[in-house]
Amino acid sequence: MIDTGSHSVTRDACAMAEDFAQGRSDPIQVLDKALQQAAQVDHVFISMSVERAYREAEASTARWKHGQPLSPFDGVPIAWKDLFDVAGCVTTAGAALRNNLSPALLDAPSVGLLARSGMVSLGKTNLSEFAYSGLGLNPHFGTPVNPMSDRTPRIPGGSSSGSAVAVAAGIVPIAMGTDTAGSIRIPAALNGLVGFRSTSRRYSRDGVFPLALTLDSVGPLTRSVRDALVIDDLLCARNKPSSLLPRSVATQRFLVDKAVLEDPRVEPAVRENLFRVIGILHDHGAFVDVRPCQAFQATLQLIQQKGWLGAAEAFALHQSLLDSDAASQLDPRVRKRLEAARHMPASLLVNLYAARERLQEQLTLELDGALLITPTVAHVAPPLAQLLSDEDLFIQTNLATLRLTMPGSLLNMPGVSLPSGCDASGLPTGLLLSAPAGEDARLLRAALTVESLLNQP
Repeated sequence: MIDTGSHSVTRDACAMAEDFAQGRSDPIQVLDKALQQAAQVDHVFISMSVERAYREAEASTARWKHGQPLSPFDGVPIAWKDLFDVAGCVTTAGAALRNNLSPALLDAPSVGLLARSGMVSLGKTNLSEFAYSGLGLNPHFGTPVNPMSDRTPRIPGGSSSGSAVAVAAGIVPIAMGTDTAGSIRIPAALNGLVGFRSTSRRYSRDGVFPLALTLDSVGPLTRSVRDALVIDDLLCARNKPSSLLPRSVATQRFLVDKAVLEDPRVEPAVRENLFRVIGILHDHGAFVDVRPCQAFQATLQLIQQKGWLGAAEAFALHQSLLDSDAASQLDPRVRKRLEAARHMPASLLVNLYAARERLQEQLTLELDGALLITPTVAHVAPPLAQLLSDEDLFIQTNLATLRLTMPGSLLNMPGVSLPSGCDASGLPTGLLLSAPAGEDARLLRAALTVESLLNQP
């Protein structure tokens, strides 16, 4: 069995809902406990909606008593990255200068959908300012420490830092994040969680503060793939629930990018744990092809040589702020990254859009029904202290952390990060399963099967 830390399937939202159904616990008890745990962890939440949460938990408890839950996750607590509008709360986007804005009048559609499914909104979680970093540091609201850290406090990963820590610390079983270059998948990998980046427009992005309109995606951080499947059902307003039973892996094809694994930047533990997973898949009859994925390699090269499409879109979004006096209130690291795209030529942008389309087609043909396997991040969570004090190290580490998730974002690939094991210090490693755009349902079913094999005794 691969050691994935203490985050076993038995502590997920499906198990919690089963307890509600059997009368072993109720949503009010669960909420009490969640609030107690939230109080013990620093910098995870930017704001809490305690009154709303109790109102929702009380209504849910009554429904379960009468055997009339609104959905499989009625009464399950959830946290929202502070990019989502939640009625009555300010949407800060992790920026102190947004603190004085008026609270949102309405829930974002995705918040409303899950509220109407009976889920209990606990509060808004911390993130990198404007969701613009893969490390999760925030000078305004503090940086949550990775609960999986060894003796050295480690980064949570970003930008969905608070959402990942809320789940990893056992406060909530599910938290929603966004992913533009890796912001769900990275913190999932570094905290030993499941993270699902959906195809860009699968879920509503209305009422969600943007970063890069072409690349932004919404998705959950969870303790199990089955939880992500239920959330997918709820957010797609599906009448018929997806099956949560793993299928045989015998007919499934995987392509493991050999060139990525041979890259010296991939830490030995990340590589070894991924090879162990390949061995397990092979032993259970899956067809695993280990060779370079040309489209993935070409995308890595494109990003390195031509730049990041998301940088231009993020600059355009924030240009008026960057041109104002208020720019001095930004996290200097985020401001510098935004400014870096100021002089990106329009011709480069047009060429990036065209290359993106071409590479998406190439990838679909090359995979030909197989799922791509890569490490989610090439390393385990780095220590926090040095990154706070050393700007050059921050820039270098941020690029290294985002490197393997950026191609999937550019190609709009849905991706599931799964825990693949730990290094010698007990720090989690992650593997990333990815599929061509729009193949979310197939990807989630395959991830459910892979996860079940990894969790076998």
